[in-house]
Amino acid sequence: MCVCALRRQRALKPGQSPYRALLETLELTNTKLTLQLINDNNKVRLLLELYRLQGNMTRVKINELKPLKPRFEVPDVLINDPPTDGVFSLGAGDSQRLIVSAKPFRLDIMEGREVLLSLNSRGLLAFEHLRILEDGMWEETFKSHTDSKPNGPSSISLDFSLPGVENVYGIPEHADSLKLKATDGGDPYRLFNLDVFQYEVFNPMALYGAIPVMLSHSAQRTMGIFWLNAAETWVDISSNTAGKVRPPHTHNVRWISESGIIDVFIMLGPTPTDVFSQYASLTGTQAFPPLSALAYHQCRWNYNDQEDVAAVDQGFDDHDIPYDFIWLDIEHTDGKRYFTWDPHKFPQPKDMLQGLLDKRRKMVTIVDPHIKVDSSYKIHNEIRSKGFYVKSKDGGDYEGWCWPGNSGYPDFTNPEMRAWWASMFAYDQYEGSMENMYTWNDMNEPSVFNGPEVTMHKDALHGNWENRDLHNLYGFYVQRATAEGLIERSGGVERPFVLARAFFAGSQRYGAVWTGDNAAEWDHLKISIPMCLSLGLVGVSFCGADVGGFFKSPSTELLVRWYQTGAYQPFFRAHAHLDTPRREPWLFGPENTALIREAVRQRYALLPYWYQLFYHAHHSGQPVMRPLWVEYPQDTATFSMDDQFLLGEDLLVHPVTEEGARGVTAYLPGKGEVWFDVHTFQKHNGAQNLYIPVTISSIPVFQRGGSIIPRKARVRRSSSCMEHDPYTLFVALSPKRFAQGELYIDDGHTFNFDKQKQFIHRRFSFANNALSSRSVKFLSHIMFIFVVTLLDFYGKESLLEFEFDTSMSVLTLRKPGVNAGLDWTVVLQ
Repeated sequence: MCVCALRRQRALKPGQSPYRALLETLELTNTKLTLQLINDNNKVRLLLELYRLQGNMTRVKINELKPLKPRFEVPDVLINDPPTDGVFSLGAGDSQRLIVSAKPFRLDIMEGREVLLSLNSRGLLAFEHLRILEDGMWEETFKSHTDSKPNGPSSISLDFSLPGVENVYGIPEHADSLKLKATDGGDPYRLFNLDVFQYEVFNPMALYGAIPVMLSHSAQRTMGIFWLNAAETWVDISSNTAGKVRPPHTHNVRWISESGIIDVFIMLGPTPTDVFSQYASLTGTQAFPPLSALAYHQCRWNYNDQEDVAAVDQGFDDHDIPYDFIWLDIEHTDGKRYFTWDPHKFPQPKDMLQGLLDKRRKMVTIVDPHIKVDSSYKIHNEIRSKGFYVKSKDGGDYEGWCWPGNSGYPDFTNPEMRAWWASMFAYDQYEGSMENMYTWNDMNEPSVFNGPEVTMHKDALHGNWENRDLHNLYGFYVQRATAEGLIERSGGVERPFVLARAFFAGSQRYGAVWTGDNAAEWDHLKISIPMCLSLGLVGVSFCGADVGGFFKSPSTELLVRWYQTGAYQPFFRAHAHLDTPRREPWLFGPENTALIREAVRQRYALLPYWYQLFYHAHHSGQPVMRPLWVEYPQDTATFSMDDQFLLGEDLLVHPVTEEGARGVTAYLPGKGEVWFDVHTFQKHNGAQNLYIPVTISSIPVFQRGGSIIPRKARVRRSSSCMEHDPYTLFVALSPKRFAQGELYIDDGHTFNFDKQKQFIHRRFSFANNALSSRSVKFLSHIMFIFVVTLLDFYGKESLLEFEFDTSMSVLTLRKPGVNAGLDWTVVLQ
């Protein structure tokens, strides 16, 4: 931890800014505003560049005017150079404009007479300029580790004030509440990718990933701040709710980074959807996963050998529990040499993979980014001979201790290294691999067991840059190179699936993440919800937590509740530590096996809905799993909720996460709306707290009235086995007797949906007692609607086979025989 930089920055007092704007240096062009700032204490000048970007965003960059040498600017995270949209008007006027105050320097972004956001209003801008140093002058010691700090102090800081804002969210990864807390008098939220052993919950400590994006929300507006810096970063939050001046609520947020420059994107909303779109335009959208990756994954450290894999696979069939992926951890390799197999435990990997493929199932193997230093290991020899390892401060290959023992660390910031790494996933390079084998990148913070805080030394070198400058990018690059390798091995045809533990802004483009090494404790189950919600708000929709907890052993009640929760989170994988007892779903007695089976089957039945949600996340950046306030932005009752959530806009889930619970209270939003219990079809009014008695089998889930959700009623051994099965539409009528929804279908695994536009996208609507299907976009494909279930329907005449439950007003039409790819209308009289 860079304690000294944080201590120096936090020692600065508000209201004492030494920075003054030199208004005579202000220049306006068609694309940007530039302005010099001077520190009156040391006369060092800074250059401010301000861009108004398309899509209602503003970019602010601050750097030294004449640094002794370049300061690091983050590459590769932005998907392009953000297009500009002219400049702000200065001074008076009714449009959005910029107010520049000279002494002390301050920027206000205004809309009409309203201040949306202020920069340096508290005077905490600080920029430690590079200087000529004697060797060892700023050397720091952390426990037994020394940081040479050859560039001396280089930290930066800037404060933002958000008038009228009561709630801020984001900046994952932290095991904390969804709504961020004030850090006055305590530790700041820390962003620094670390391998954390048994992390604490409700704590601002750093974890495995870091996304420096914060959202602010009030009933009037949603905005975002994207602090594009990959060094160790801290975020201080304070809230001022006192005073008679309106607005009474102001959130003050201060960002501090150890090095680099200030490069910040201000996303001005004004709606949650706008902010998601704005951020997606900068860093891209969630990779569209293969459909099977949205199904259930069975993992453990470790499945012992090929016979163990076969036995577990058969166990799922014997107990009628579907699954799609079985995972192999580090013990499957030959002495922790990645891209290899243990010759005794896994002598015929292709036979094993073919056995899974015959059942239309898949495997994930682990490939970590630490490489065993061993002259007989081909991967190590090639990386060393090509000069692709990260270097120590003295210029030799950086080495540290990890699972294989002494290890080297490939420099994934080097595009040539990434291209070589990607080539290693080719079928003729990764011996024993097949098309149904995918990849897991663990330990990519990177983890160095004998390093400071179990990570790489900050003065290690990536080309010309220190690790301190780009540390939080390392995991991003590892996942990127791996995903590119899986794409290349198929000739660009197949979508990859890559899970990574460390991540940064933009990681959503390359796959999934999980919440790391959690524990089999009720608090860890609870915290999985806000952790995944926070990630979804900043672009990473494909998130989940280890079902059952990685460390320790869950009670049967906790395990069942975790399956019930995980079945409604985007990434659904059970995982466990090497030292824990086996916990395959059928090992806890027939009653618990049945409960787990039902939770998993609910996941599979909903796969069509999950898939279309990910399609939209990929196209628009909207989160799959989202807080209630995203869809009900003016409902203040939702702003702090993080024990329930929405999937898309139409399913509300309130998992049972309390030990021994006999009931939960779910908040059903929307005045004038109705919600239907998806299990009983019971109708409930919106805008109420609903007490729900629960048993161990209960998973409280509600469908919004006015929606149509596709499901598959026939659950088979894997998602691929369900590919050609018909769909069931659940039509939940609104109080106005209307409903709408959609269905998205493609081949489930290739890029043909994008490159060749091969897909079906249908829009369903129910109005005037008629259910109709119309094309959004179309691909010729035969898929039948098998059942239509209408909730809250009053009529009962039909020429089709039907059932009508008068007590619940539920009409079920069976075998309407309509093609999902064609226009059709079913009229009810």
